[in-house]
Amino acid sequence: MEFDLLVVGGGVNGAGVARDAAGRGLSVLLVEQNDLASATSSASTKLVHGGLRYLEYYEFKLVREALEERETLLAMAPHIIWPLRFVLPHAHATRPAWLVRLGLFLYDHLGGRRRLPGSRGLKLKGSPEGAALRPQYRKAFAYSDCWVDDARLVTLNAMDAHARGAVIQTRTKLVSAHRVGAAWEARLKPQDGPERTVRARAIVNAAGPWVSDVLSGALDVSTGSGTRLIKGSHIVVPRLFEGEHAYMLQNPDRRIVFAIPYEDRFTLVGTTDVAWDAPPGPAQITAEEVDYLCESINRYFARPITARDVTWSYAGVRPLFDDNADSASAVTRDYVLEVDAPQAQAPVLSVFGGKITTYRHLADQAMNRLGAFFPDAGPSWTRGAVLPGGDLPDLDRAALALALRAEFPFLPDDLALRLARSYGTRTRRILANARSLADLGEDFGAGLHAAEVDYLVAEEWARTAEDVLYRRSKLGLHIPPEGAVRLEAYLDRARVTPSVEALEA
Repeated sequence: MEFDLLVVGGGVNGAGVARDAAGRGLSVLLVEQNDLASATSSASTKLVHGGLRYLEYYEFKLVREALEERETLLAMAPHIIWPLRFVLPHAHATRPAWLVRLGLFLYDHLGGRRRLPGSRGLKLKGSPEGAALRPQYRKAFAYSDCWVDDARLVTLNAMDAHARGAVIQTRTKLVSAHRVGAAWEARLKPQDGPERTVRARAIVNAAGPWVSDVLSGALDVSTGSGTRLIKGSHIVVPRLFEGEHAYMLQNPDRRIVFAIPYEDRFTLVGTTDVAWDAPPGPAQITAEEVDYLCESINRYFARPITARDVTWSYAGVRPLFDDNADSASAVTRDYVLEVDAPQAQAPVLSVFGGKITTYRHLADQAMNRLGAFFPDAGPSWTRGAVLPGGDLPDLDRAALALALRAEFPFLPDDLALRLARSYGTRTRRILANARSLADLGEDFGAGLHAAEVDYLVAEEWARTAEDVLYRRSKLGLHIPPEGAVRLEAYLDRARVTPSVEALEA
């Protein structure tokens, strides 16, 4: 088979590039060696944000771009992205109040804020924001950013790319590729099938932590750029405070840790920044990182936590562009796009670094960089184009949940809201002609029914219980163990090629 573009990597950058390229009229193949968002892109702090702390490192361009993208993404996917108010307790020993105020003033004005409220000062005594904090914290600042379901953001980009003609092949590894004339000839190996060969006029290497390995290994291309791998770890604990706000906590080492409401009954705490010297691959939190995050919470909150309170944890390796910074925290979160096309041969564009918030802009810039190789491609188009399910009137998820309850009266309130904030207007595809909960099929627990699982298999490339419970949803925190076992058995019994792949065969 022949394609205009082969995208290597099914994280947020790869899925974003595939979507952008397909929308410009190019034929696109995306390959991912595991599941979509199975590495870095599902191990984030779940924020669409400008990066307030990056101002200390004079990353004004990055912060401005991220702030501009923040509201662009909110309008594109209001079902999985929503505003979140952050409380920043003032710690005199860390940063003086005037410096925090200056940073927040810049944060309010750098990116042309439109929808989100600006920053302000808070008195914590007697306020809801101060109720869970230790009494020595009397002042705070509040500012706005956004929450995002990171793994679903990746999947929605892949779905939109597929709807525009892209072929998405998960669990398919790039073995090798070499230039043949004006094209790349690439060998691909699916996990459950024979090796095959495809041709592409260009390759985008968006392999995340593996970007350098793909260049030097599968593509046999040398480059002067490289990645600096940094592990970030998070813990999930029983809910620490009431309210829908989050906290940004300043530590004595000048790092910050977030405490964010998570899945209704929990609080997400993270992240750490630890140099990763091993080869790219699965990562786990260490006891030292757990202690660091617990200490960060205990420095501010009245009710202490220990490692015994950790319900769940996750860790990911972030592929930051190596700018030779002295510490892991100081490494730039900006991205670098590098094109290798010697003597006008078939190009490969490699993505170094980046962050979830700027993925759309990165994809747009990547395709603009490749424009000379695709003179017939269409123009930039993704700004303002909603993602699947994101066409919500007034960006209102709660209104959609109410509408679903009216259309499907058998839905419990909490299930209607979860479906609305996961699938948006596409929820109706799951519910279809159901007239009762029984019509949705087997109940695996936590409101997960066979109809939703079938949808995830048919439309979203889900193949395993882990795909369903920890990437397409976070129901793994809620579902009983026996429900997860029944889900895996259900997927095994019904193991058929998902329709999205059947269309591409």
